[in-house]
Amino acid sequence: MNDPSTLIWTMLFGAIGLGFFVYGSRQRVIVPFAVGVALFIFPYFVSNVYLLIAIGVVLMVIPYYVRY
Repeated sequence: MNDPSTLIWTMLFGAIGLGFFVYGSRQRVIVPFAVGVALFIFPYFVSNVYLLIAIGVVLMVIPYYVRY
């Protein structure tokens, strides 16, 4: 993770994941909670910036299509 853009995208997805995590935990809804945790964790395993962005966008869209 020596590319500055990877660090910026990781921080952005972490902040968005925090929002999903807090919303899911306070509302007791599993889908946003799980997406928030996934947004925290997945950047540690992905080093390609384009793949990082693609996975992050897909994860952020999941709560809008999966009804809980």
